[in-house]
Amino acid sequence: MTTTGGETQRAAILVADDDGDIRLALEMLLQYEGYEVWTAKSGEEAWRRLEQEREGGRRPALVLTDLKMPELDGLELLDRIQEWSDPPPVILISGHGDIATAVNAMQRGAANFLEKPLDENRVLVTLRTTLRERRLAAENRGLRRHLTDRWEIVGESAAMRKLIEQVTQVSLSDAAVLITGENGTGKEVVARNLHYLGPRAAAPFVTVNCAAIPTELIESELFGHEKGSFTGAVERRVGHFEAAHTGTLFLDEIGDMPQGAQAKVLRALETHEITRVGESRTRPVDIRVVAATNADLARAVEEKTFRMDLYYRLNVVPLRVPPLRERLEDIPLLAQRFLADLAERTGRSPMVVSAAALAYLSGLDWPGNVRQLRNVLERAAVFTPGEVIDQADLEEVVSAGPGLKPSRAALHPSEGDPFEAPTFEEFKHQSERLFFELRLGRNGGNIKRTAEELGMQRSHLYKKLDRYGLR
Repeated sequence: MTTTGGETQRAAILVADDDGDIRLALEMLLQYEGYEVWTAKSGEEAWRRLEQEREGGRRPALVLTDLKMPELDGLELLDRIQEWSDPPPVILISGHGDIATAVNAMQRGAANFLEKPLDENRVLVTLRTTLRERRLAAENRGLRRHLTDRWEIVGESAAMRKLIEQVTQVSLSDAAVLITGENGTGKEVVARNLHYLGPRAAAPFVTVNCAAIPTELIESELFGHEKGSFTGAVERRVGHFEAAHTGTLFLDEIGDMPQGAQAKVLRALETHEITRVGESRTRPVDIRVVAATNADLARAVEEKTFRMDLYYRLNVVPLRVPPLRERLEDIPLLAQRFLADLAERTGRSPMVVSAAALAYLSGLDWPGNVRQLRNVLERAAVFTPGEVIDQADLEEVVSAGPGLKPSRAALHPSEGDPFEAPTFEEFKHQSERLFFELRLGRNGGNIKRTAEELGMQRSHLYKKLDRYGLR
């Protein structure tokens, strides 16, 4: 039952059967249980009733139909209903000789089937179970939409459109993903989208901050431990790998994982098995792994601080999250989203940012990226008395906070077009910077691949990227 305007609205069930006695018996049973009952003596009549009710904005919570009826049989009625968006569940009533057909109907979308002669208790149990499963499925879809909205990737710049397209494609696979990007760019948002848009969305999403776990505890945190396995292990603990079983394990700041743990993580990823500390038997785990880092793992591999085999195991699909300075045109959308979220949390009316304030925000360099933008806007919202955040409000907040300064683009407006450079030296400088920025972006930030493509020594490319602030 549903409630509308303070009144209880009964769930409607359509009963379609050409046998008048069965139709009447079901109608009396269901009405006694509190359902609203629509009846039809043929499939065609049932379909006309469904279309008529749908035109009035109503649809049944469930359809209970005989398999064999004149004009339009139960299978044909099922097929028509299945063409609706979000169709109601259909339960078929079948005779002894129709079981194989009923099973086929379930493969075509029927929720269940009831065998004649009908048993009242079984009818009610089947209906209640079907309606409960439908309600839970609807709640799960609503929760999934809420989670997806909460972790939506916001941006319409070319860089973000490309990233969103990549995430949508990769989410459907089970391949390991390595997300790279500066602090505050939104790497966890990307990781959660990979999870919530994929087939594992209903399973756990477990986050592990590899930089925050003490070295001596990382094996216990990841794989769990048995009671008494070491000093302080006063009870059994399930590790992050087990907790993420059937879902996604997000290894954040993977570049800070101690080398001693890297070999054990690699083995777990390759064998799909873990062993708790203090236990001899292995346990199977089925997880999708997404890792993230703001470090240059390729360089860490060269410097022997990160295992090469683990790097290649994690870097099956590389995704780079661009810094905010590369997507300044997204600032108005981000500001709108952040202030809407703030309004929802605090219960106040959503604030807006004036055009002058947006231009001011777009002229800053944002070393803390999207996270820093959110913090600046929330601080400004706290101290702004009205509903419009203006440039003066932001300037006061920025001057009191960490070092934000004008972006390079704001200081050098001609930087976007080298041919507008005032001198030949400036033209060479801008052209070279744009060239390296473009080629590095094409390779998803992979310096090794870019160097090989350009026929350069990696050390020489590092110097170029450092010179132009591209690392």
